[in-house]
Amino acid sequence: MAAFSCSLITLPSQMRNLSLTSSSSSPSPISNSSSLSFSKNLSHTLFSQGSVSLSTVQNPTQRFMVVCEVTTKKADSAVKRARLSEKRRVYNKARKSEIRTRMRKVLEALEGLKKKPEAQVEEILPVEKLIGEAYSVIDKAVKAGTLHRNTGANRKSRLARRKKAVEIHHGWYTPVPEASSV
Repeated sequence: MAAFSCSLITLPSQMRNLSLTSSSSSPSPISNSSSLSFSKNLSHTLFSQGSVSLSTVQNPTQRFMVVCEVTTKKADSAVKRARLSEKRRVYNKARKSEIRTRMRKVLEALEGLKKKPEAQVEEILPVEKLIGEAYSVIDKAVKAGTLHRNTGANRKSRLARRKKAVEIHHGWYTPVPEASSV
């Protein structure tokens, strides 16, 4: 069985396999008397991505066929873009996880403080320290582009509202009534 392989022109990714059969009756399609051709409706502009390799294959019916296979290779810029995207995804995932963890710790501390019947004003100080750390992490994520600035502001606001609710619950803070402008 005769076989050959060569790199020719390039094909788009839609055309993964093309089969070309010999028009001669000779046993090998590679002989000088055989001719192989693409159909006329295939234009050269279609051959723009990937590389083509040709090989002869013998069918069970004792006929030889030339099989044209396309292998596509990503452009170097696409490979680099994919690599950088993956690196950013992992980095952003870690930052977002840290934000969620910090927020959860603050909310749990506030919830525990709210449930405590005889809580003192000084007990809010460790929670304020946790809130400050959470604010810092959120601000860094916004600055790095991991979070949108409005998302960061909403998360900080959520923490501040919960803290204020605990202070109001224990009577450590009394909201000032709004003055009516008549």
